[in-house]
Amino acid sequence: MSVASLLEWVDARFCFIFLAVFLSLSYIVKHKKPKNYPPGPWSLPLIGDFHHIDNGNLPPWKKFAEQYGDIFSIYLGRRIVVLNSLKLFKEAFVQQGENFADRPVLPFFVDLVQNNGLIVSNGYLWKQQRRFALMTLKNFGVGKKSLESSIQVESKYLNEVMANEQGQPFDPQFIVNNAVSNIICCLVFGDRFEYTDNYFQHLLQLVNEALYLEGNFWAQMYNAFPWIMRRLPGPHKTIFSHWKKVIAFVRVKIEEHKEDWDPSAPRDYIDCFLSEMEKMKHDKEAGFNEENLCFSTLDLFVAGSETTSTTLTWGLLYMIKNPKIQEKVQAEIDKVIGQSRPPSVADRANMPYTDAVIHETQRMGNILPLNLPRMATKDTKVGEYIIPKGTMVIGALNSVLSDRREWETPYTFNPGHFLDAEGKFRRRDAFTPFSAGKRVCLGEQLARMELFIFFTSLLQRFTFTAPPGVELSLEYRLGATHGPKPYKLCAKPR
Repeated sequence: MSVASLLEWVDARFCFIFLAVFLSLSYIVKHKKPKNYPPGPWSLPLIGDFHHIDNGNLPPWKKFAEQYGDIFSIYLGRRIVVLNSLKLFKEAFVQQGENFADRPVLPFFVDLVQNNGLIVSNGYLWKQQRRFALMTLKNFGVGKKSLESSIQVESKYLNEVMANEQGQPFDPQFIVNNAVSNIICCLVFGDRFEYTDNYFQHLLQLVNEALYLEGNFWAQMYNAFPWIMRRLPGPHKTIFSHWKKVIAFVRVKIEEHKEDWDPSAPRDYIDCFLSEMEKMKHDKEAGFNEENLCFSTLDLFVAGSETTSTTLTWGLLYMIKNPKIQEKVQAEIDKVIGQSRPPSVADRANMPYTDAVIHETQRMGNILPLNLPRMATKDTKVGEYIIPKGTMVIGALNSVLSDRREWETPYTFNPGHFLDAEGKFRRRDAFTPFSAGKRVCLGEQLARMELFIFFTSLLQRFTFTAPPGVELSLEYRLGATHGPKPYKLCAKPR
């Protein structure tokens, strides 16, 4: 090698080293933790804390909490603070709720819904849309006795479908999903769908798979490195493909409503939204336009279908795994309701054990273990630390719902968590499956009605067991929601 060539090689090597050091130092300076910021693991340049994800879905939250305390930070393409106790959860989301009312702007949802709708929107638009949705659902019976009969009728249809299985093994997931979905479908679309409707069953399967994929590594990578992931193939492309098909279904429903819309006789949420578009056409910032109608309807349809149906499939599984608890629920049903009439919400006050079992199912089922993320709208002190404006905040519901400081047997299915010494139902502050604060689930009242009537109706009619020779597992399937792995059961008429 000549001297000139050697010098060129040394110069090139020096430039490479200099560039690498410069970029590393720039990254460290740019991502230096703010003063009094929650502690957390040492993040690597560029990849942050992605190297801690060892199960394909989530970093080791429990390990971090043990190491750094009830409030810690990680970096996954952005700063994230995780809250791991009821005290901090309430301090942030309830006591300082206005400071954590926003959702973080994530590339995945920007590309999918342009941050429209009810779930990921912010500010004035979100407040107007939430106000309108709550008012409209209330007008159509949510939280009132008038909706109860619709749920009772749907419970009857569900019971008939299960009875047709004649005690043979079957997978309950999608027929339960169909039943629950029909309630929200009546409210937003004005119609229900038969259990034999293959197209609708396919839509439910698309939603289920999309939500599962949203919780995996690829979706997290998309939010961290969107400029790269938009150009790469992978499961994230399947998510967008599935949602486009579901969105197309919603758009068709909106077009059908526009064809025979009568402002003087609103049938459902879509009709009411069309009327509101006329009233609010001069207030563009409120979001009453056809595009936002599509995404708000999508949010109601998906949220109103998935979470409650997943809770019910957990409930049936826990009854199979705990036959003595199932027997006690059925004994209470026989005593209070009998076999001659359907369950009513009014019965709940006289059925503390059944109510406790449903609550314990929600606690153990833990459908949204990480909650939906929030974002700090200003620098805010939580605990001993400062959470800077713009930081994504996760109030980990799994830590609250299984906190040893709050629950006597946190990892055991125990209805006694919700019963006092006299067997009466008792409320627990740490029971937070619907979240809390400004972003508390707007469908909470509907979900409570559905869970009680569907669950009680099923246990009134059937005894649930595992298929002969099969030992069912409590293993979960974690995506955007936390559900049981697919299983088959036998529904034996009582």
